[in-house]
Formats: sequence, C-alpha cells, structure tokens
Amino acid sequence: MATTITHPPAAETGDPRPLDIELMRETVNRLLDPDAVPEALPLSREDLETLTATVRGHIQLLAPEVEAAARKLKAGSIHRYTVLSSVWEAESRLEAEPSPRYGGPAGHARRLARALNALCDHYENLGGRHAR
Repeated sequence: MATTITHPPAAETGDPRPLDIELMRETVNRLLDPDAVPEALPLSREDLETLTATVRGHIQLLAPEVEAAARKLKAGSIHRYTVLSSVWEAESRLEAEPSPRYGGPAGHARRLARALNALCDHYENLGGRHAR
C-alpha cells in the first residue's frame, strides 16, 4: 500500500512560490490526450510508474491549496461544495490502488490525472497564482 504524504498549503508554510499549473496540465495530457505527445505512446511500465508518481505528487501539492481557497468561499454555497468534493475525490484517488477491473495501473493513472485536471481547473477559477 502506498504511503500518502499530505503537505500543508503553501500559504501556511510561508512558501511564496506559485504552483506550476502548466507543468501539471502537461503531465495530465501525457496520460489523457494521446495526441498531446504521440512519440511517448504507448508508455512503458517505467514511464507509467513515473507519470503516476508525478501526478500523485502534483495532487498532494495542489489539493491543500484548492481546499484552503474553497474554505474562503461562502459557507453552504454550491461552488464551495463542488470544489471541496473535487478535493475529496482527488484525495480518495490517492488512497485507491490499481485494479484490473478498472484498467489496472494505466486506468488508475488516468483517474488520478482526471482528478488533477479538475483541481487545476478549480485552482485557476479561484484565482490561484501560476509559475511563469
């Protein structure tokens, strides 16, 4: 079973560096968009493991940021509930293990990538800072 490391939001640690959403989206595209990087497909087992670990790390960095931003939204609002449910979904994906029933390691990586993509959308919609 994989160990999950949760990082506090950058604002809590005093980390002034913005998150690199563009890099996160590029990683998502490698797993979800077969036309994004055609020369990289099909992925080897090692490449898939590396991408999966990268997506997991991105989620671990981004989820606390998105959650902190969502908690500033009006209590009881649909927007707040939607964003927090995406955070919960992403965190539950981190706890899940690959299953042959749902596409094995590749299916698991794609589900993680979709969760990361949703977090990126929420981060941008909530006014998150980007690395430039």
